[in-house]
Amino acid sequence: MLYLIYTIIYIFILVFILPFEYFKRQRDNRRSWIRERIGMSPNPVNSKEPCLWLHAVSVGEVVSAVAFIQMIKSAYPDFRIVVSTVTDTGRKVAYERLANIARIVYIPFDIPLFIRKALSHYNPFLFIIMETELWPNIINQLKKAGIPIILINGRISERSFNGYQKIGFFIKDILQKIDKFSMQNELYAQRIIKLGALPEKTLAAGNFKFDARPPGPIPEWMKSLHGKIIIAGSTHYPEESIVLNSYIKLIEKFPSLTLILAPRHPERFKEVEDLVKKKGLRYIKRSDLLAQMSFEHASVVVILDVIGELASVYGGCDIAIIGGSFIKHGGQNPLEPAYWSKGIVCGHSMENFPFIEEFYTKKAALKADRETLYDCLYKLMESPEEILLMGKRAREIYDNNSGAMARTFNIVKGYLN
Repeated sequence: MLYLIYTIIYIFILVFILPFEYFKRQRDNRRSWIRERIGMSPNPVNSKEPCLWLHAVSVGEVVSAVAFIQMIKSAYPDFRIVVSTVTDTGRKVAYERLANIARIVYIPFDIPLFIRKALSHYNPFLFIIMETELWPNIINQLKKAGIPIILINGRISERSFNGYQKIGFFIKDILQKIDKFSMQNELYAQRIIKLGALPEKTLAAGNFKFDARPPGPIPEWMKSLHGKIIIAGSTHYPEESIVLNSYIKLIEKFPSLTLILAPRHPERFKEVEDLVKKKGLRYIKRSDLLAQMSFEHASVVVILDVIGELASVYGGCDIAIIGGSFIKHGGQNPLEPAYWSKGIVCGHSMENFPFIEEFYTKKAALKADRETLYDCLYKLMESPEEILLMGKRAREIYDNNSGAMARTFNIVKGYLN
């Protein structure tokens, strides 16, 4: 009965948002989007050969999953692999990094009829959920079909935990249909157990993000930038304005300083460009850059208006400002600059990454807010040796926490064999 009520509510909401979701996509992408979301596909996986199906909702989950999928493919080269996403940006990154070894699709709407169609197309023998993307009907239909479900690299933020508790009777039933939980840490493991996961099916294996590697080397175009470089990565509104206000003051003291702005969502690229124009700053868009070119001016704002390059771009900066942390969002991934041994500055909202407390304690990252960001950046710019020390400490934390992927692979192997 609970699943029927949920399905009715889901369909009611879908009817209202479907036109918007359909028309906001590029014209050449609409057909595949709607077909795959209703459980169909122009070129289905050969149903005689079962596949491993991994679901990664968006860019962050896809990036975390790439090396894990490659690990599976290397050990089991004959396996067919399907990777599903919800967002267009996640799908784009998945295509760029996994299209040669996996089939990339949109996950079907959470309606039983569409899910059953998808299952008949892809014929999965195992369903893996990255992090904690819980779709009740998908989990229920998989369980009915006798397909094992594993949740890996799982996390439950405090906000999600409190929200799930309000519908605890429903969440408990969903969680008990999942065969194994591999969580990022003990806190998340205890939270998911409190919500209804069985303790004997739950363990803390670590966080994949400590095992992730950039998709490539530092881009060639960065070699033509002058002076020190600050990156504000995966920013949300109105963080670009907060960063730009500090940057305008900084270039009075450090005229050769370059700023790279990397908005989190592609639909905001034009909005951020207009903001930089309004501030009267020199700027150039990454999409207009050639691999090698020279800049006439030392101080320039580069708008990173491409997807999937930020992790490599961090390698060319001196200081990384973590987006999503200066608003009530929970922050974006600080480990990408940590991998490159860079100075890290976060806002006060980093709930999505509780391990950041170790960075603060060991002075591998600094905390600021919109009022103190300028002072924080100014002090770092005045002390380049401190930036280097921060970066060294950040990389040490990164290295000390690696290995989660191998531990999780050992868990999954029991189902693959």
